[in-house]
Amino acid sequence: MPSQRMGFEGLLEAVPDALVGVDESGVIRFVNRRAESLFGYAPGDLVGAPLETLVPESLRQIHVEHREGYCSARGVGPMGTDLKLSGRRADGSEFPVDIALSPIEAGSGRLVIAAVRDMTDREEADKERERRNRLSAVVESSGEAIISSTLEGIITSWNPAAERLYGYSSQESIGKPTGSLIPDGRTGELKAIMDNIRAGRTVESFETECVRKDGTLFPASLSLSPICATDGTVIGSSTIAHDVTEQRKAFGTAQLMEAVIEFSGEAIVTTTLDGIITSWNQAAGKLYGYSCDEIIGQSGRRLSPQDRRQEFGEALARIVAGDHVQILQTICVRKDGTNFPIVLTVSPIRDKDGAIVGASTISRDLTEQREAVDAARSMIEASLDSLVAISPEGRITDANEATVKATGVPRNKLIGTPFSNYFTDPVKADKIHQRVFTVGTAVNYPLTLRHRDGRLTEVLYNASVYRDAAGNVLGVFAAARDVTQQIRAQKEAAAQQARELERLAELERFQRLTVGRELRMIKLKKEIEYLRKFGPIRGGEPNDER
Repeated sequence: MPSQRMGFEGLLEAVPDALVGVDESGVIRFVNRRAESLFGYAPGDLVGAPLETLVPESLRQIHVEHREGYCSARGVGPMGTDLKLSGRRADGSEFPVDIALSPIEAGSGRLVIAAVRDMTDREEADKERERRNRLSAVVESSGEAIISSTLEGIITSWNPAAERLYGYSSQESIGKPTGSLIPDGRTGELKAIMDNIRAGRTVESFETECVRKDGTLFPASLSLSPICATDGTVIGSSTIAHDVTEQRKAFGTAQLMEAVIEFSGEAIVTTTLDGIITSWNQAAGKLYGYSCDEIIGQSGRRLSPQDRRQEFGEALARIVAGDHVQILQTICVRKDGTNFPIVLTVSPIRDKDGAIVGASTISRDLTEQREAVDAARSMIEASLDSLVAISPEGRITDANEATVKATGVPRNKLIGTPFSNYFTDPVKADKIHQRVFTVGTAVNYPLTLRHRDGRLTEVLYNASVYRDAAGNVLGVFAAARDVTQQIRAQKEAAAQQARELERLAELERFQRLTVGRELRMIKLKKEIEYLRKFGPIRGGEPNDER
């Protein structure tokens, strides 16, 4: 019997797996050294201990149920095929295991031998295999051209995106040198890149040119990383290649736009949606007095006086709400503290997906325009003629002081009232408004203007339409020349002329009478001359001197 026991113990020790013998009550009856080593126990410590000592606490109840179920079934095979099994070492650490169960009949009753195998390495291998599979799937489905090669530059993998980029299939490219993808004259670049890879360094966004299967060249950006073995030795390289043709075009366009903005005569400023200034061109510096270093990163509200700072924020809010462009006439403040009138054109900045990410503002100084308007207003006010602006609806929108004097109505009460109300013939007055909108002008249109105290003023109206910058008609501008004195003078001149004509007629009548008498005398003399031919006339001739 001792020899038989020695043979059994020798068999236990010869098995490469950890073996644990357990009776039907779950008590450990024997273990081999491999089991004691695997679980971290000293020889003899496990015999007599419950089997659940080797099971993590979280799984002990489930393990008991499965063990009892196995004993009832009295079968041979793996334990808990639907479970993820774990063992617990003496130090409390847990590790994945695979367990095969086999029952044997012993003199003291039925025993179950559990062959326990540490699955840590296999699980790690499975994880590594799964990771590699996922990585391979990512590479294959990636939109990026991904290529791997040996340190000698021989291509070892080639994904579909690389095929689309270069035109070679994987069968055509794998095993070929990477130099075939580089045009002549750039092989020195490839050598320098591979020197970095051999040294374990990555190369990011290297700008170069590549060549396709059809021979066409294209600008490319290459990012290369070393591929290392498990011991850290560099064994190859992984390359991600981008065709940057569109990026180059976009970059060129962006550079052009940047130059246009920088050297534009318009003050152009960009901000975030919170109003933080992100760019500032030269014209903005001249307009506001701040350099780029002083203003970028600051709030755009500092360009407004305290009482107007909410206006820019409100314009930004409308941009965020979807309004395309906001035009704001306001007051801004320069670095030196001076205020000046300005018009701001605020438009949205969108990213490639169309989302609004900021705002662009073009600033125009209205100082000269305002001065010109003030000068024009002074000229209008200095005019002796009545000047009015009339809306398309025929209502007064502005009037000068001469109009106030001619009507006796204050400007604030003139504005908004019908233009035709201030004439003796409103219908005739309304016709001038309609005529101007129809043909564009009216010249020397006679009207009689009525003062509110009843005085009348004879005027000649000249009018034309005025338009906005886009050519749209905004209204009519009319000028009334007071011709009362002129008409009075004309009437007096006409009366004087009538009197003179009457006197002339009278003189002409007198002349006709005088001429008639002279003609009769001439006729009488002719008759006397005729009679003398026949003899002297008694009594002599009329007016005969003696």
